[in-house]
Amino acid sequence: MTDKILEIKNLHVEFKTPSGDFHAVKGVSLDITRGQTVAIVGESGSGKSVTALSAMKLLPYPAAYHREGSSILFEGEELLNKGESYMRTIRGQQIGMIFQEPQSALNPLHTIDKQIGEVLKIHQGMSKNKARARVLELLDMVGLPNIKTRLKAYPHELSGGQKQRVMIAMALANNPELLIADEPTTALDVTVQAQILELLEDLKKQLNMSLLLITHDLSVVEKMADKVCVMRHGELLETNNAKTLFKKPRHEYTKMLLSTQPNGTARAVKTTAKTLISGNDIKVHFPNKKNFFGKAISHIKAVDGININIARGETLGVVGESGSGKTTLGLAVIKLLASTGDITFDGQNISDLGRKDMRPLRSHMQIVFQDPYASLSPRMSIAQIISEGLKLHKTNLSNDELDDMVVKALEDVHMNPDTRHRYPHEFSGGQRQRIAIARAVVLAPEFIVLDEPTSALDVSVQAEIVDLLRELQDKHNLSYMFISHDLRVVRAMSHKILVMKDGKVIESGKSEDIFNNPTHEYTKTLINAAMNLKVA
Repeated sequence: MTDKILEIKNLHVEFKTPSGDFHAVKGVSLDITRGQTVAIVGESGSGKSVTALSAMKLLPYPAAYHREGSSILFEGEELLNKGESYMRTIRGQQIGMIFQEPQSALNPLHTIDKQIGEVLKIHQGMSKNKARARVLELLDMVGLPNIKTRLKAYPHELSGGQKQRVMIAMALANNPELLIADEPTTALDVTVQAQILELLEDLKKQLNMSLLLITHDLSVVEKMADKVCVMRHGELLETNNAKTLFKKPRHEYTKMLLSTQPNGTARAVKTTAKTLISGNDIKVHFPNKKNFFGKAISHIKAVDGININIARGETLGVVGESGSGKTTLGLAVIKLLASTGDITFDGQNISDLGRKDMRPLRSHMQIVFQDPYASLSPRMSIAQIISEGLKLHKTNLSNDELDDMVVKALEDVHMNPDTRHRYPHEFSGGQRQRIAIARAVVLAPEFIVLDEPTSALDVSVQAEIVDLLRELQDKHNLSYMFISHDLRVVRAMSHKILVMKDGKVIESGKSEDIFNNPTHEYTKTLINAAMNLKVA
């Protein structure tokens, strides 16, 4: 038996489309030996996931097809000429797969025990009792002992990290020889990410399993992979062992990927800069339980007594895990959520202003949301999206003046103004985020809340967006509240940092002080997980 568990040779993948065939993967060749971790890296659209899905024959055949000469061998057996019935014996049994988004990969109508148990019943014909015992064993294995009492829980009742661990349990249920992990940590907080990576490494050693890791996060690759394959536009540009590739990359694209991670620090704020926005004892409490008469008797304290102070041209970074209250604080500061406490904007107390009184101030404070795919209306052109706020706040502008301002906003974010009559689906994730930023800056605001503006983007695009935001800050003297769980990006953007946990600030100070000399154990854990990603 060959030592190579998977051999991909001259793989071509094409998709039939109304406008012609699209060549997604172009002659890719790679192999994985037993117990080895191979990472495929590259930006979105590079063909990483399509290559991995080909090994499982999970592409939408016959719309997808392979050119003659393409070959995928699993333990020496050709897979591309095998039928669906044969592939069912391979999938889950010998090759497991962790999909990128557990929320969409898990069935929302089935409980956790049913979803994991189903894999065991289909592939091993286990009885209900044996399957249940194996489910409990798997939950222990993936670090979810507390879920044993919640086997009847549905996916929406679990956190992102818990759902990802359930996905791993399903993938490992039949002790596969090869595990394919497609962006297994992209949507997770840094501490959960570190835990998942450590778990995968431990399980790989424990089960003598091979791992094919698909990711665009180079820090994950550096810590996890034995061998790295770099892809772009469907082509394999470079393959090498991880240490050599990170020290001496050969291809220019690989060098670019390694050099374009968000870096640097925020430019100094003028010593004469005055406070633009401040908050004192900001609280946002949501009713949790009500009595018989409908009166709240307990609350979830999403934001619990926080003070902020942001000068003109300054960036306040707000960090913490999911559920810490970061986004809630941002929404409260710009009065998109009801809160208590004092909030002052440009010397005016806005704490008690209602919706009507806040409207004249809306053009001075804007927000850029996390997901550029969801925050732009698919039914509106780019020009309509960017000009929507102008029509509301500057009613005296002519159509030509509106168009001129849209053009200028697109130029500000380095987008071709000629694209303004196209629709969001015609743009990449990075381009959509630039459009969302253009929508915010077109009103010439003084303050912008940036809610995870780079978390859904490739690392090279993240660096571009960070550079763009710093450029706009310098040009327009903007103040930012930068909300993120990505501490690398926060460090590159922020002058000051608030560290949040369970609705409270547990540490705050100048950015470099927080990163170089954190005092709270939680902050140390966050920074260690984000900056080092130590894996046992």
